[in-house]
Amino acid sequence: MGAHHRHERPDTASAADSDGVSRRRFLGYVVAASTLTVAAPLGETFLAPTEAAAVVPSVPGPAEIYDLNDALTHAALPTANLITIRIDTDGTASFALPRAEVGQGITTSSAMLIAEELDLPLEKIHVTLADARPELLFNQVTGGSNTTISTFTPIRVAAAVARGRLLRAAALELGEAVDTLTAKAGVVVSTVTGKSLGYGELAEKAASVATGQVSVTLKERGEFKVIGTARRRIDALEAVTGRKKFAMDVQVPDALPTMVCRPPTINGTVRSVENLAEVRAMPGITDVVRISTGIAVRGRTFGQCIDAVRALHVTWGPGTAEDASDDTIRAELRKAELPLLGLDLLTKSVDARFTFHFASNSALETNCAVADVREDSAEIWASLKSPIVAQEDIALRLGLPVSAVKVHVTEGGGSFGRKLFYDAAAEAAEISRETGKPVKLMWHRTDDFRQGRTHPMSTSRVRATYALGQVLTYDQRHTSVSTDFGHGVGEILTAEAARLPVGDLTFSETIFTLTQQTPYHFGVVTQLLSETDKRFNTGSMRNIYSPNVRCAQELVVDELAERMGKDPYRFRRAFLKDERARAVLDKVAEVGEWGRSMPEGTAQGIAIHPEYHAYVAVLAEIDCRPETTGREIPDAYTGPRVTKVVCAVDVGLAVNPRGLQAQMMGGIMDGIAITLSSGLHLDNGHFLEGSWDNYFYTRQWNTPPELEIVVMPPTTDTPGGAGELAVAGAMAAVACAYGRATGTMPTTFPLNHGEPLGFEPLPTTPPIPASPTDGLSRAY
Repeated sequence: MGAHHRHERPDTASAADSDGVSRRRFLGYVVAASTLTVAAPLGETFLAPTEAAAVVPSVPGPAEIYDLNDALTHAALPTANLITIRIDTDGTASFALPRAEVGQGITTSSAMLIAEELDLPLEKIHVTLADARPELLFNQVTGGSNTTISTFTPIRVAAAVARGRLLRAAALELGEAVDTLTAKAGVVVSTVTGKSLGYGELAEKAASVATGQVSVTLKERGEFKVIGTARRRIDALEAVTGRKKFAMDVQVPDALPTMVCRPPTINGTVRSVENLAEVRAMPGITDVVRISTGIAVRGRTFGQCIDAVRALHVTWGPGTAEDASDDTIRAELRKAELPLLGLDLLTKSVDARFTFHFASNSALETNCAVADVREDSAEIWASLKSPIVAQEDIALRLGLPVSAVKVHVTEGGGSFGRKLFYDAAAEAAEISRETGKPVKLMWHRTDDFRQGRTHPMSTSRVRATYALGQVLTYDQRHTSVSTDFGHGVGEILTAEAARLPVGDLTFSETIFTLTQQTPYHFGVVTQLLSETDKRFNTGSMRNIYSPNVRCAQELVVDELAERMGKDPYRFRRAFLKDERARAVLDKVAEVGEWGRSMPEGTAQGIAIHPEYHAYVAVLAEIDCRPETTGREIPDAYTGPRVTKVVCAVDVGLAVNPRGLQAQMMGGIMDGIAITLSSGLHLDNGHFLEGSWDNYFYTRQWNTPPELEIVVMPPTTDTPGGAGELAVAGAMAAVACAYGRATGTMPTTFPLNHGEPLGFEPLPTTPPIPASPTDGLSRAY
């Protein structure tokens, strides 16, 4: 794959200089400790969206005024002063990040913020993940592309406080005025005498015996030497050498491999087990216990656990979605659709209905957790995006006080929304309690696909009216299987209810309203959500509603352009509200050579997506010719292939442009997958997909041979959200390219969902082999 990255030359003039606002000062804290420890609260302002002229302007939607990211940031405000940095006597800085690192690179960007304000080399900054800290309240939830936004100022303020304390300690030690000293690369140097002291020498002298406020001035953008520069990940070497530690790498005495025999249908229940004694006597097996989700087995190795799971003879009770299939759920969704407004006889309209099937989060690391539950205490290790909620719920289930349950956050091998839920951690705690022993629980890949969280199936009904060259109305009714928000974000919305510009809505409707927006002036715009059917284990998947909603909208935009005789790119450009959106659109059109001549059966598609104070535009080229799409790979996706993608991204201020490019690349691959090939088939209460060989996520062989990502120059002094941004833009661009290549608007996603499966589904229950290892590689 040929990937090209651009980082456009930044405008070095600070936004503060342009609007006449001087440097802002912040209050931080010096915390009582044996070595220098500092903290800082957050103080930020949010700007209203820029207005643009249009014949039929649209009123800004709630998400354009105050979005989910703003709610998450404001919820974190009251406890921002509890985020601390410690300077140690070896001259290093230590920071326990109260967020989850699941591959998005936030440990690196956080270290860069510290390095900038502390004037300390990046390699001398140690970033770990904080244990669950109930006192942080809503400041320990990782989601909504919010980490960099909400911690950008607190981390910098804490680092600036530390630098100031070190300079003052050096002034006392050297007997010189503070303004004669400079700090660079972890050393304080006198500009008068040339004498110097390292941060390590000053760590204890700069410490405070009492906590108190300190006023600091942060660097302006024009002074940045670290922020905004492309840096490799601080954990890159550990990752490529296999030394990076995940949940399954945690060594807890006597914590043995554990797996669960799960029901054949979603949320099925155990009625009876015929051969418990026989399975307990199998080689290496130490425990077989009944739990709320199935039958757990604990053994010396995971292979022995798999053998035991497959040997169990379980009679299962019905699940929550017995007899449900794609067709029955689609019918339910159609019945639950909210009505569209009536048509005006004087206008023309585009009417379309789209179906988006269930999808898997597809994290490379399956659900894993280590648990050691004792009579009066418990200790949990897992990759958790909402560890406080996990701690509280596990304590409740175990009948222990919250203070008796320690929850350690480990790094995760991917999440995409999956690790907002703590299913594995709660299950491991239950198994440890039932066995009275520590356990190292790992879900099998099949468990993840069939009993894990899924992105809900949904439909989107769209109607847009137009006349005299203008779009007069745009109405969208998105209907979805119910999304579970019981992972902590719902509590944040409750706490922030007074601020939210959405009225009295449900959690799902509130999140929909705070995330969905129309970037175009399309007259009167309404976007509404209706949800139905709570029988499934669902959750957010990278962007929650946005990829499906945006894909539907951009396809309708293409149709509007065609009906009105306009070029799709120029049509979008004419109706866009914001100059930042117009800039990224222009950039991909320029770099991607929009409108170039292409063979029949191939085409370009273009799309724009705004979210969380950031903008992305994607141009995709697709090849739908039958003679070029086939692949001689067994059980592999064969169909339209994306051959080129150009992405332009504006996140305001990119802390680490290289990390941002990586985020865009991952989001593009997600977008391609959910458009073309990655979906779950529901049949009689269970999903047919059971492993990577039949869930056709984008592989190396079908990624775009040409991929270029352009990071736009800074447009603000603060960062916007990036973790989810490219998924919706890529999905919409690929769908639009397919529609232009085939001459038919696609309405069902993924595109291959209605075709023959192309794989033989795994058994719904563990087969009973002649020997414990027969068929191991295929069935489990």
